[in-house]
Amino acid sequence: MRWSDDEMKALFGRKVSNLAELKEITEEAIKQGQRGQTYIVTKVVELEDSDFHNFANDFFNDQPWITREDGGVNTNREARCIRVINKETGETVLVNSEGYSYPRYTAIEND
Repeated sequence: MRWSDDEMKALFGRKVSNLAELKEITEEAIKQGQRGQTYIVTKVVELEDSDFHNFANDFFNDQPWITREDGGVNTNREARCIRVINKETGETVLVNSEGYSYPRYTAIEND
């Protein structure tokens, strides 16, 4: 979700199991008026459609493109994220691994 040209915010879920669950909790958070956390993108990963679906169906799986150095929060309190893009559909998920090798925090990125 973009709130201004300079500041990007997203509604991150912690230990969400898959994309379907992430969509549900994001919709509910929006209904409740939650505004999200600011973030920056530090890495972009583009996945083929089948690989994206494998990733999106189980966020608890370790991913080879996530390192322990990815994620966390910078000095400006922005979440450091990997932008994961489905090459075929353009669907995008943000991942803040918080030092783990799986998507510990996830969010849906909207324009």
